[in-house]
Amino acid sequence: MKIRVSLVQFRPWAPSPLSPRFSPFVIELFSDQKQYVTVSNGSQPFATGSDKHENLLVFLLEHAPKCWYIHDHVRILKSEPYSTSSNICTNRAMQLTDIQCKTAKPGEKVRKLSDGGGLQLWIQPTGSKQWRLAYRYNGKQKLYAIGPYPLITLAEARESANDARKHLTRGVDPMAVKREKKIRAAAEAHTFKNIAEEFVDKLRKEGRAETTLSKIEWLLALAYPDIGSRRVSELKPADILAPLRRVEAKGQYESARRLRSTIGSVFRYAVASARAEFDPTASLQGALITPKSKPRAAIVDPKILGAVLRAIDGYEGHVSLCAALKLLPMLFPRPGELRHATWSEFDLDNAVWSIPAERMKMCRPHLVPLPRQAIGILRDLHAATGNAPVVFPGPRAPDRPISESAMPAALRYMGFPKEQVVPHGFRATASTLLNESGKWNADVIERQLAHLEQNAIRRVYARGEYMDDRIKMMQWWADYLDKLKKA
Repeated sequence: MKIRVSLVQFRPWAPSPLSPRFSPFVIELFSDQKQYVTVSNGSQPFATGSDKHENLLVFLLEHAPKCWYIHDHVRILKSEPYSTSSNICTNRAMQLTDIQCKTAKPGEKVRKLSDGGGLQLWIQPTGSKQWRLAYRYNGKQKLYAIGPYPLITLAEARESANDARKHLTRGVDPMAVKREKKIRAAAEAHTFKNIAEEFVDKLRKEGRAETTLSKIEWLLALAYPDIGSRRVSELKPADILAPLRRVEAKGQYESARRLRSTIGSVFRYAVASARAEFDPTASLQGALITPKSKPRAAIVDPKILGAVLRAIDGYEGHVSLCAALKLLPMLFPRPGELRHATWSEFDLDNAVWSIPAERMKMCRPHLVPLPRQAIGILRDLHAATGNAPVVFPGPRAPDRPISESAMPAALRYMGFPKEQVVPHGFRATASTLLNESGKWNADVIERQLAHLEQNAIRRVYARGEYMDDRIKMMQWWADYLDKLKKA
């Protein structure tokens, strides 16, 4: 088999610098096992070596004499007459310069500046410039987009064009190679970690509380070492079970259960966005150890509650922590809602604490009527720490609230074990004793606890805030706690 290649040499000494001199060279591919390649001008060979058939033109580029460049080539079969083809052209004498690229002005229509070999700089009427490579593949004229100028420099555009030409010499369409790279990059982007982070970002835009989002991110981080870098489309139930078993082995049965649920939420999001076909966690029902339900410790005996309140009054700690411990049983919010409170949420003159929706578990704004005792505690605290943006600043960082472990540790220091009382348990204490008093409507108590009505139909119609009753109830509750402390 032979391939005739027309090489062109530009002679600067000629009357016209662009006057070319053509000379046909022949590449001969011998059909023996070593596939020797001989490049000759028809009689005298000037380069010999071994190469694969599809790399013949690349071989010629590397071994052609200086000043000679491929102009066109055509494969010769038997007595097929010589004809020209513009598949490859590297006319270096007509190459662009950086100055030409920078100073080229737009016209009424698209301007095309040729760099040779099909590489062109397209200048749009708007002034934008893009690199394009014109080529033929399977008898069809095609256009390969390289990128915008000057983001893609002239040298980089030439390098991309050369890579595309090498694909052509192997019989491969460079556009197909580009598409394959895009598909592969998209597949690599569809890892579990990437989609999980995208899912968390979606929840954040929907207004989920930061506390909730932090817990979700903490759970997902437990799974990243095993499945974070893997594509969601290839994950199977056994793959998901691995990180769950690792958490379960530490005795954290509830965390393993929640992790399975959170991973399932990520997969359902991936299915909805056409990046996964199914949720593998659905097949793991019953695979994990069911944790024993254990309610938070809460005091429901008024006498013991009085002892706890007296211990809190006698606790000598940081002023912020002491105030938080006194307000927690009196206002019975969730501990995180109290710790992260800011002074801008409080209206002490109108005796109300307005918690924004983004800080609430149910993502709904919540009002807490302030009894006289709470207002007194807050005014004293403001006199001591009012310059800080948060109500309960930590001892080391005034711009950050006390830590999550501060209040539990203080209760332990007072001598109350976690099996007896925890900060969140004061909500159950208030709910139990308020209901047992018989003085308050259950709806009033539930609304003050910021609980969502479980009955969907009733939730649609029962929209009252019961603010008058809640104001009276909160003052009664503060007075009741004072009586317990004195008993």
